[in-house]
Amino acid sequence: MLIYITGGSRSGKSRYAVDLARRLSRRVVFVATCLPTTDGELRRRIKWHRQDRPKYWKTLENQIDLAGLYSKVDRRTEVLLIDCLTLYVSGRLMQGEGESRICARVKKLCQAAASSPRTTLIVSNEVGCGLVPMTDMGRTFRDYAGRANQIVARYANQVYLMVSGIPVLLKGNKNER
Repeated sequence: MLIYITGGSRSGKSRYAVDLARRLSRRVVFVATCLPTTDGELRRRIKWHRQDRPKYWKTLENQIDLAGLYSKVDRRTEVLLIDCLTLYVSGRLMQGEGESRICARVKKLCQAAASSPRTTLIVSNEVGCGLVPMTDMGRTFRDYAGRANQIVARYANQVYLMVSGIPVLLKGNKNER
């Protein structure tokens, strides 16, 4: 089961994903995709997100091979929560990867999730509703992230759009699990 949770910045995506994962199982692995940073504000956000998660969850940091997680996690793991796809895409872009490579990685992740007995939650920012970025790099990121989001949405059993903290089911059956 693949559940995709998207929405704008500060829409409640991560909180909803954490709450949903808590309801689904105690055997959760949280996958952080953020690259280590010296940015103080981002470090504070990471600390806040860590404090919001149950202490008994295992946390893995992975910025490269998300599909490979399925062979590395404990077989008792029932839920993988990947937060977030947009940070993953930006990290790959900053490492010089092009759109086709990034999209291939995301497709491989979705295929691994689809063939796994575990439930996978993927969180990502909806990047298509905002302003057009002023820089070439900004537009490139928006385009890559938008295409990656489309891939995940296509594979997902359920897709939620978060609007002001409210999950709106766009695809799938809410009672399916």
